[in-house]
Amino acid sequence: MNICQNVEQLRSSLSYWRDKKETIAFVPTMGGLHDGHLSLVKIAQNSASRVVVSIYVNPLQFSPDEDFSSYPRTLEADLDKLKALGVDLVFTPDDSMIYPRGEDQSAYNDVPVLFDIIEGQFRPGFFQGVATVVLRLFNMVEPDVAVFGEKDFQQLLVIKKLVEDYNLPIKIIGGETKREPDGLAMSSRNNYLSDSERGESKLLAEALHIFRNQIKQGIDIKRAEMSCMETLEKHGFLVDYVTLRETSSLNVVSDDEIVNNKELVVLAAAKLGNTRLIDNLKFVV
Repeated sequence: MNICQNVEQLRSSLSYWRDKKETIAFVPTMGGLHDGHLSLVKIAQNSASRVVVSIYVNPLQFSPDEDFSSYPRTLEADLDKLKALGVDLVFTPDDSMIYPRGEDQSAYNDVPVLFDIIEGQFRPGFFQGVATVVLRLFNMVEPDVAVFGEKDFQQLLVIKKLVEDYNLPIKIIGGETKREPDGLAMSSRNNYLSDSERGESKLLAEALHIFRNQIKQGIDIKRAEMSCMETLEKHGFLVDYVTLRETSSLNVVSDDEIVNNKELVVLAAAKLGNTRLIDNLKFVV
């Protein structure tokens, strides 16, 4: 497994593979790897002849009051996991590689509409940070395929729109959300949960399933959203949002628009103690 810390090393390896007409799949991560990340790597391995994984904690994705300094950094353990899976190359750039003139002097990328709604409303600048770093990594790796997790559902749509707007020849694949045995969506931040919080955390996924069932039973959307929020709050969650949207655009859905065979997604974000959890559930009415 090659480990590259700069763009020159990266491009040297990539050029060798491209000269041999091999295809390249890319999995960008911020490290702290768990089985959810590794499932994306396996999708990448089934989608191309070579797999590149990046590990970079992007400062532009964190607001001043978020957990940039404490975000899990487990590079050696991450490398061991990727080596065991047979990953071909791991790219571990530092800030000077991604933002050579510094973060404040860099060009940023926006995706209108999707940036400022739902998660973007509660984390201003987050999706700008995501789009900026992903476009830079795409320019460095130039993959044929890139794989992102569906747990970050809105982020996945942002990346798809970014690729479409810039006419990038990259196929974007969404990997199914991987869950713990009790239903909690896997996340690097789950390690922040205390033992008692970890026991309560499964209720987020359970509440989304109840929400889905209520919509299928014909309960109106606002009532279902409020019921879901109240349930979570009773168990100690501080809820940012619970919202039902169309899967392709994240447009708001009205009760009149719910028809048979319509694919929808309920998205939620809530804090439990000091840990912010996000989750979503796609379903067809």
